[in-house]
Amino acid sequence: MSATRLLLILPLAAAFAYVSLVGLVYLSQRALLYPGTGATLAPERAVWGENVYIKTPDGETLHGLYSQGESDKPCVLLFFGNGDRVDTYSFLAQALAARGIGLLAISYRGYPGSTGSPSEEGLLTDGIAAFDWLSARSKGKIVVLGRSLGTGVAVNTAGQRPAVGVVLVSAYLSVLSVAQTRYPFFPVALLIKDPFRSDLKIAKVRQPKLFIHGRLDDSIPLSSGEALYRVAPEPKQMLIDDGLGHNDIWNDSTVGDVIRFVEALKIGVT
Repeated sequence: MSATRLLLILPLAAAFAYVSLVGLVYLSQRALLYPGTGATLAPERAVWGENVYIKTPDGETLHGLYSQGESDKPCVLLFFGNGDRVDTYSFLAQALAARGIGLLAISYRGYPGSTGSPSEEGLLTDGIAAFDWLSARSKGKIVVLGRSLGTGVAVNTAGQRPAVGVVLVSAYLSVLSVAQTRYPFFPVALLIKDPFRSDLKIAKVRQPKLFIHGRLDDSIPLSSGEALYRVAPEPKQMLIDDGLGHNDIWNDSTVGDVIRFVEALKIGVT
């Protein structure tokens, strides 16, 4: 093969390989964003609280675990991270229950125990359905808590429903911005299906907000959480733990921070 022909073929081969890789990323992005859909089914017997099933407006059924709190205390509505399961949050349910605070944790559509397939539109619908279900049953007020991917669901829910407070653990400015940082050689803005633009929705969240982030987080950089914090309206506060990352963000200190925030809210029971 002549050098001239080789110089023509190599760029074409590189371009083909790049386009093929872009296509693979596009087709597999939801599998990457929602890894928890492949998790083992949660046990039929509730690890904490009671099993509940919530119907969504578009016909899906969401599995959740619900621990009812005292009538004069709020209830926390949890939207977990993309690789989490509801039954792994017994530590939080027990800590809240010890203070009389309830907890509802839902399994997103497509996740263990729930029907359907995950998408941004679907998860945002799940968030509203869970809030409405809890609002109809809880005598107290609702504090929305989002963790990692779930912070986008929490922001959207709190912007559309009367939560009395919002806790965002390992929050991002948007999934789009995180993906652009992680995959700088791909045209992410053109490819992404579920951008979760919390930056465009946080302005509607006028409730008191607590941001919690680990300085060592290498999945959602602290800079992304700080960027969302900066554009969020008051009242707000941010707690940064210098020794924690992404997957170890939950410890006794973090749970204590959540409880103190919830208990400090001025809540009138209706």
